[in-house]
Amino acid sequence: MSGVTRGRRAEIKREASRIRAQCQREGHTQERIVTTLRSALPELTALEAWRLALGWSRAQVIREVAVAYRAEGLLPPGLTPAMLCRYEHGQEAPGDEYRLMISRVYGARPDQLGLATRCLWCSTCASPPPLHYGQHQREGTTTGRRESMTTASGLPAIRESVQWAVLDAPEGSPALVALAEAAVEHYALNYSKHPPAILLEEVRGTRSLLSTVVAAADRETALGLRRQVGWLSALLGNLAYHLDDRTGARAHLTLAGALGESTREGALTAWASGALAMVATARQDWEHARGHAEYGLQHAPEGLRRAQLLGWALLPTLAALRLASEADDVVSESDEIMRSAVELPGRFGYDRAEHRLHVAEANLTLERFDRAAEVARESIAAAPAETPAWAAATLVLALAEARDAPEQAADRALGVLDLIPPARLRATARDRLARLGRLLDSSTVASATELAERLRTLPAPIRTDGTAA
Repeated sequence: MSGVTRGRRAEIKREASRIRAQCQREGHTQERIVTTLRSALPELTALEAWRLALGWSRAQVIREVAVAYRAEGLLPPGLTPAMLCRYEHGQEAPGDEYRLMISRVYGARPDQLGLATRCLWCSTCASPPPLHYGQHQREGTTTGRRESMTTASGLPAIRESVQWAVLDAPEGSPALVALAEAAVEHYALNYSKHPPAILLEEVRGTRSLLSTVVAAADRETALGLRRQVGWLSALLGNLAYHLDDRTGARAHLTLAGALGESTREGALTAWASGALAMVATARQDWEHARGHAEYGLQHAPEGLRRAQLLGWALLPTLAALRLASEADDVVSESDEIMRSAVELPGRFGYDRAEHRLHVAEANLTLERFDRAAEVARESIAAAPAETPAWAAATLVLALAEARDAPEQAADRALGVLDLIPPARLRATARDRLARLGRLLDSSTVASATELAERLRTLPAPIRTDGTAA
């Protein structure tokens, strides 16, 4: 599309998004969506059509290619949006290594992508050449907090290890308790790296395996396993909530809280209570939301856990009840704790990005729009790019801007939709998008109209038959 005007490129992008959504509703395969796109939009090359059929931006492709490299134990390459643009428009040909990795992340053969190749995938030839870009990353080579790495295949592998440990010791053992704790840690640290529906199945499978052992285990082993079943139940509750299953979330979190109390795991009781407050807040049940938050604070250890319960559980309720003075007191106390607290990663942790997000949302609820926007920018700056935390803060900023800068707000939301696949959009992000759509409903700017169409065709996370979309 090198000779295509900028306006036509925008038109092609919008039309491709509409065609893709229609094809998905009709259950078409990826290959058929590509064929439909190229028939309707002859300017598209095969490589660009595959990207648009996936609903990915060029930045998303680069991120997925980097993930594929890391899965091989290699440093990500220096692929840029400009390079990918040249590949898509036939202005430059990628090398064999890039061809292989781009094909891998698209789930297509190089010939389907229009990438000529020297028989990289031919079954009658030698194995594909080894990837050579970069070197294996060694411990200690990064500065700051080291990212936890995993792959999609790492999820079922964890469950399978638990299954083997149960087969080896059906009456339980200290090793099984240690493995269960490691599984919980893995799921919690990598919570944001997998679509919620997929992670839920794995966590559920692991919990089911452990539950078969508890009755036969000795007292100490059973206690340890019940604690980990409690944490797994807490994860299931949060996953259900992010899939918009609020009644399921409430059930799992109630169990998690009960197991926290019976095993005297104060941190679990506190966290589950905070999550229950979150669920009650979503259904605007302010009395129960405040009750759960205050109960969690009674069990929360001092320091970071207290800041978490204040910012995540109590603050939203106070803001919704328009108790501005009490909300400001909570912000002051939690901010003071966060200044000296050591941040914890993962689903059960708490960090500056999440804390500033809750403060920004509280200011948004209290209609302090300028303050909400300022704090939301702080959250964005503290969150890794293109993660759920980044998406949440970006959408809160868009909500704060919607009144005075509707075009800018809509552009931010479109950016989130370009970078985050529908399967990875949490129910909380979908709710913020829906709120923004309602705020911009009367706006006549082009980006607001495009956002309304994108939201109209956004597939639900769960189909009507209960299967994950």
